[in-house]
Amino acid sequence: MFKVLIADKLSTEAEKIFTDNGLKVKTKTGLKEDELIQELNDCDALVVRSATKATKKVIEKSKKLKVIGRAGIGVDNIDISSATDYGKVVMNTPFGNSITTAEHAITLILSTARQIPFADKTTHEGKWEKSSIKGTEVTGKNLGIIGCGNIGTIVAKRALGLEFKVSVYDPFLQEEKARELGVKKISLDKLFSQSDFITLHTPLNEKTKNIINKESFLKMKNGVRIINCARGGLVDEIALKENLDNGKVASAALDVFVNEPPTDSKLLGTKNLILTPHLGASTTEAQEKVAIQIAEQICNFLKTGAISNAVNTFSLSAKEYNLVKPYLRLSNLLGSFAGQLTENAIKKIELEFEGQASKVNTQPLLQTLICSLLKPTFDNVNIINAMSVVKDKSIDVTEIKHDRVCEYQSCITLSITTDKQKRSVKGTLFGNKPRIVSIKGIKIEAELLKHNLYISNEDKPGFVSNLSKILADNNINIATFHLGRKDSGGEAVALISTDNFIDNSVIEKIKKLPLVIQAKYITFDD
Repeated sequence: MFKVLIADKLSTEAEKIFTDNGLKVKTKTGLKEDELIQELNDCDALVVRSATKATKKVIEKSKKLKVIGRAGIGVDNIDISSATDYGKVVMNTPFGNSITTAEHAITLILSTARQIPFADKTTHEGKWEKSSIKGTEVTGKNLGIIGCGNIGTIVAKRALGLEFKVSVYDPFLQEEKARELGVKKISLDKLFSQSDFITLHTPLNEKTKNIINKESFLKMKNGVRIINCARGGLVDEIALKENLDNGKVASAALDVFVNEPPTDSKLLGTKNLILTPHLGASTTEAQEKVAIQIAEQICNFLKTGAISNAVNTFSLSAKEYNLVKPYLRLSNLLGSFAGQLTENAIKKIELEFEGQASKVNTQPLLQTLICSLLKPTFDNVNIINAMSVVKDKSIDVTEIKHDRVCEYQSCITLSITTDKQKRSVKGTLFGNKPRIVSIKGIKIEAELLKHNLYISNEDKPGFVSNLSKILADNNINIATFHLGRKDSGGEAVALISTDNFIDNSVIEKIKKLPLVIQAKYITFDD
């Protein structure tokens, strides 16, 4: 009989699902690390929310443990790396709180429109501020949504019901999908300039960090209202405070912060600012949903081997894993590389496996590559749900296998078609180490490190020296430098690995060089 330890408070309905499926359940909350290890001694599964920490020590010592289930999205309390190393599947429930978070955003939108917190506070104080509290109608107003994934889509539908005029900035949203939803897809600058309300529903990454910043506010209407229930760090908090203080922003509402809790934040006490303590997922219904979902997922895994919403693995035998492991690293490299460079909606993904790469189980390679390709844009994507995401986004995926040997013993080629262009990147293995060997048909042989600079430029004298000077002036040490070109004087690419992070200000200087077509900082975990 399989045994499950529920280490954080979970609904009785979830417990019933376990017992109905023949699993033995024990519930013990508030356990310290050593106590948790002791209780897991005879358990096959661990269920947590956010309080219990599944540390490296816990995972290492829990020999019988097969799966860790998180009733919710965030897995910061679980050592994912250790779980992977020790063969423990980690599952979460990424979609269980989407409605709840979207409803909270709508609530804050309406609260900013009518000054609800101030009206409530002053009335409780015995005051009657009716004449000084003037709100604004939302009917007919322009709502700009940054990010139209699962939560953003729900917000859009609710907003349309309130008779907002809804516009969306989302490079990965297909025009057809936008039309079906009833929203207008526009550029970020246009969203800033025409929106009366702006709400954010996008993941936090290098592309979206401080997506609303000092320069953004200059493009906005006077009296704009800002709502963020997505991720702390999407809005420059200092710039927001300045624009609240000077009246550019009529009001704002934040449920998320750069540092949580924001006990030392300069935002505290700011007039016309609503703050809530990360309540996006905090409803009875949402907590019930995620509890039931994780119980069902764990039961299916233990009884049938099925894996749902895994954040660290996919279904493979030990023998298969040893065969595909180096190709998994290569797939991740190619996908991540292309994903960080892609700035427009993807319409088609083509994957070509040649030589030895075509003879292994390519499904995990396909899912790994697509996952890493989409991850810069979709924070809920994982190896398991990657194919569902591309289907939902109406992205066509084509897989081709060739037994033939290319220039190398094995090759994987990723080709991406977007609204504006088609690009490709090819990789191979040198031993078991992944290498990029072609970009846009331009031959280049490079091993990428953690910090990298990608440049597309015109092949003219002076480029390398000008680039090197900028890097040297900013104390950026070059680890490797790889160049390739189509022909003399034509398009060229450079892949440069550095010893340190490259700040965006440096990237902007490189972009201004006369011969540069594109410049991007790219980072990898490995």
